[in-house]
Amino acid sequence: MKTERVRSGSDVLLVAPVRGLLAEVPPLLSQLEAFAPEAVGVGLSADELASLEQYFVRSDAEPVVPLTSNEVGEVRGLARFGEVRVPNPTYVELLRWADGGSLPIEPLDPSDDRTARLFTEHIGYVELVRRTVKERSVGRHPPTPSTPDEFALAWDREVAGGRGSRDFARARDRHLARRAQRLGQGKSRIAVVVDRERFDLVRALLAGEVAEAIAED
Repeated sequence: MKTERVRSGSDVLLVAPVRGLLAEVPPLLSQLEAFAPEAVGVGLSADELASLEQYFVRSDAEPVVPLTSNEVGEVRGLARFGEVRVPNPTYVELLRWADGGSLPIEPLDPSDDRTARLFTEHIGYVELVRRTVKERSVGRHPPTPSTPDEFALAWDREVAGGRGSRDFARARDRHLARRAQRLGQGKSRIAVVVDRERFDLVRALLAGEVAEAIAED
């Protein structure tokens, strides 16, 4: 897990756990409790957040979650470091924790429709084919680094290392940074939680180190 405090209008605690790894949840919640944010923004769309709330936080029985072959490969590779859960336990447990203290949790990613449009705008047919082939390959043979942090970064490089994929990630993270800055207006402290591989770009955007941090899509 990567953590840093960033000044972006308000005081922002940026936390980036490794997706799926249950062991990341306790330190995440400890960081948030110590920081005491007035709100938490998460790297999810409104639809994703609502689905987690409905089916995994407030439901008496969790539904069966079908996994793609790519997701199975990611889980298998990450399981060397501890228990892995799907959907990502980071957000499920964060919602449960925040619900107990009535802390607002806000989705910062674009809507699912907007994300789909951004994907098609930045990733052409040739890269889509290459990305699909890479996803299948890395799913069969996951990377084997020595830490979960390195695993998350290596997985992302393998799957989304193409130019169009990087452009798509930048567009999505620009949207997130802009929403986070709006969330912080009128507040002294907020927290932002994203998957580990998004940390570097989101931190740079929030800190104003990337010129287009507040540019509209």
